[in-house]
Amino acid sequence: MAFRVTRRRLALALLSLLGAFGALAPLASAAESEFLSRGMPYAAFDRLKAQRIDIGDAVIEVAFAPGELNLSEREVLDWVSASARIVAGYYGRFPASRTRLLVLPTDGASIHGTTYAYHGAAIKLPLGDSVTIANTARDWVLIHEMTHLAFPEVPRRHHWIEEGLATYVEPVARAQAGQLSADDVWLGLMRGLPQGLPQAGDRGLDNTPTWGRTYWGGALFSLLADVEIRSRTTNRFGLQQALRAILDKTGGMRSSVPLEEALKIGDAAVGVPVLSELYARMKDAPHEVDLEDLWKRLGVHAEGRVLRYDDEAPLAAVRRAITAQVKRVNLRSHGPSLL
Repeated sequence: MAFRVTRRRLALALLSLLGAFGALAPLASAAESEFLSRGMPYAAFDRLKAQRIDIGDAVIEVAFAPGELNLSEREVLDWVSASARIVAGYYGRFPASRTRLLVLPTDGASIHGTTYAYHGAAIKLPLGDSVTIANTARDWVLIHEMTHLAFPEVPRRHHWIEEGLATYVEPVARAQAGQLSADDVWLGLMRGLPQGLPQAGDRGLDNTPTWGRTYWGGALFSLLADVEIRSRTTNRFGLQQALRAILDKTGGMRSSVPLEEALKIGDAAVGVPVLSELYARMKDAPHEVDLEDLWKRLGVHAEGRVLRYDDEAPLAAVRRAITAQVKRVNLRSHGPSLL
């Protein structure tokens, strides 16, 4: 989930920040009320021990709020580092030069996250005290949150592009890194994307802020864009190259850019105006998509949890390219070290 900056939210965040500076009670007794409050408690990094992870030229500073976890700090840091390398592999670099990540121990076995940029790139990560290494190996949340850092802030009506890109890029990036199988990617998309199709009364992605249209409607836009870019360029380029260009030109979430401008940057990078054309069709009208026909053209058919592939399908080469494991250039990665 990406945190969107408005004047009201910024004011609330600043009040929270001032309150954090003025708190004199011991951290342990104030942890839940202070660190789990609305917004990102940036002041926590002035008061908590932080550990540094280097991912290429980027730095991630990880701090732990008071509380008990089943995982050791080392295990959490290894998970953060592995997730960051997957995101860096997809974008060619980690999206932010400096990111602060606050781990908040909570009850249970869930992992949640929210990404912020109004006072520098930061991720708040409530982490259940029952979470295990096996849970983190299967986790999608942290990679989803890190992916938000790569796309610029856009007006609220375009929130679907922020969440939709993260929903789509996360499994694809994991497949490219060898952490997720192609079967898992396509099964996930085949089950999730129907939730993103327009329903009665739909007024397009910009004007239908439901959960399904925001997350899965945005993911549908992303898949359609990826398939069309690869089709028009004979797999020379895909959505990945467009998103890398948008990150390089805008700086990602730390900047505010009109969506149309961001999409034009991506189109220029791949040499075909797919993003702009697709947005024009989907922004303010219930653009219909025949998913069954799309799966047939990609050559993927599901029978329960078993997939069958048709490598003679018209878009089979596109399907294989999207989830193909990529040999990564070795990023300099070391740490953690105390700041």
